[in-house]
Amino acid sequence: MTAAATTPKGERRRAELIEAAASLLAEGGFDAVRHRAVAERAGLPLASTTYYFDSLEELVTAAVEHHAKVELETGRRRLDELATRNRGVEATVDLVLDMLLGPLRPDREADAEAVLLRYERLVGTGRRPYLRPLMRTLSAQLYELLHEIFARSGTPVDGTELERLVALVDGAVVNALIEVDPEPRAAAARMLQRALDPRN
Repeated sequence: MTAAATTPKGERRRAELIEAAASLLAEGGFDAVRHRAVAERAGLPLASTTYYFDSLEELVTAAVEHHAKVELETGRRRLDELATRNRGVEATVDLVLDMLLGPLRPDREADAEAVLLRYERLVGTGRRPYLRPLMRTLSAQLYELLHEIFARSGTPVDGTELERLVALVDGAVVNALIEVDPEPRAAAARMLQRALDPRN
């Protein structure tokens, strides 16, 4: 981070660039995050991306972190609502899937595309070693939130069971994507609901 980014104007511009990069990342994956595209999305000069960030990797890292933190904050707010309202299995499944697959889009095709992009992005982090430390931190925070979701929903799980449930969701989604299923989220929901409530 440059010294200029520590001024109020610099902090504001840096935040605008990060938000722009995060939205591009969510819409088009890593390939969409380019200096020119980020500057245009933020409505700032092209030179601002290299002025406030030492490299594209630094900008991508900041975008990934910002995107994940927004989702975690949204998940915590929804968990508070879940704790005071509906604690049923369906509400728990919906919240868990939102944390693992991203927020539900109203349009079925748009939701399937967003889930596909999310998994492409997650797999793509393996080719970017500079993201690994951040991804480990974010993964730990996500698992901590998932533990709390299950505990406050009346179905506490240990670490091993949580890993199994996440793997179940991942497997259902990947299989649905391979089969060109138009509703990968629904496939994951069915698997997770059966795991949490075998009577269904």
